[in-house]
Amino acid sequence: MESEQAFQALSVWTERVPDKGEDAEPFVAHHWETGQGLLAVFDGSGGSGAATAWQAPDGTPRTGAWVGARTARLATDCWFHEVATGGEPRGPESLHTYVQYFLSKAPQRRSKIGGTMRRQLPTTLAALYYRLHPDGRSIELQSLWAGDSRAYVLTPGSGLQVLTRDHTQESDALELLRTDPPMTNLACADRDFEVGSQQLSSYALPCVLVTATDGYFGYVHTPADFEYVLLRTLHEAHDQDEWADLLRREVQSYTADDASLALLALGYRSFTDLREQFAGRLAHVTDRYLRNRPPPLVRSPHPASEAASGPPPAAGSPASLSAGIRAWQDETWHAYRAAYETHLPPAPEEFA
Repeated sequence: MESEQAFQALSVWTERVPDKGEDAEPFVAHHWETGQGLLAVFDGSGGSGAATAWQAPDGTPRTGAWVGARTARLATDCWFHEVATGGEPRGPESLHTYVQYFLSKAPQRRSKIGGTMRRQLPTTLAALYYRLHPDGRSIELQSLWAGDSRAYVLTPGSGLQVLTRDHTQESDALELLRTDPPMTNLACADRDFEVGSQQLSSYALPCVLVTATDGYFGYVHTPADFEYVLLRTLHEAHDQDEWADLLRREVQSYTADDASLALLALGYRSFTDLREQFAGRLAHVTDRYLRNRPPPLVRSPHPASEAASGPPPAAGSPASLSAGIRAWQDETWHAYRAAYETHLPPAPEEFA
């Protein structure tokens, strides 16, 4: 089981504005001795963390969102190292402790401008921890998250299934695309926050694990579109490097935000095997959920991520969607939702 062919990993990281991106680079690691691994993404919240927090040695100013995302990545890296070597218990409480401590020690500048939306070093995180079972046919899975970045599992039989629940008051994935509500919880240095968690004790191999920031899934017509992006680019690629490049090109063609993604295919004999096993699923998704698909959305940046003066309504917003597109979205989402939400974590009590 533990061969190089059984582990096929890639990551994609793009900036909407060169050298101004606030997503940290994705994290992907596997500990061979214990069969444990982690993949994670981090999206600095530019709206609430837009003030400069640090200046690089070359004089480049960096926002609190930029610092927060990279600090959370470093904390997660150190946490996983301790988990993999047996020095730290797995779980949201220990990850929370690491992220909170690292953020408290990171450079930050106190702003005289207050408000309920302002945060020091604000960032989302979405991580997937896994551990191979001794039978070599299944894994333990644990999703960990804060904010609205997401973790998924993808299989030929069930398609894309979400493993996190956005920390927003709205929980319907299609309405989240249409309205982009503010987050009710995210990692930051100046306020308490929570790390959500869900554990699946045994998930059958082979499968594909995915974590992504909203630059990937927040600018499509429906949640099914994101699966289609993953599968169509897989079908067109000849190896994992080309798949990563196609994913980069694809997201840059439709997103209005920074975008990052970490992906790990577990248990497939080769890239050809991976691609062939998903061929049937791609055909199904194309026929069932992409029929009569409207042209790609051209959306303005999320107001929480980029400042703008009087922007037009986002193309996914109720003000700009035609009745025909909304009806098509509703129909597609109704058919896709049950499988997609198979492992959706239950709604918690409102985080105070």
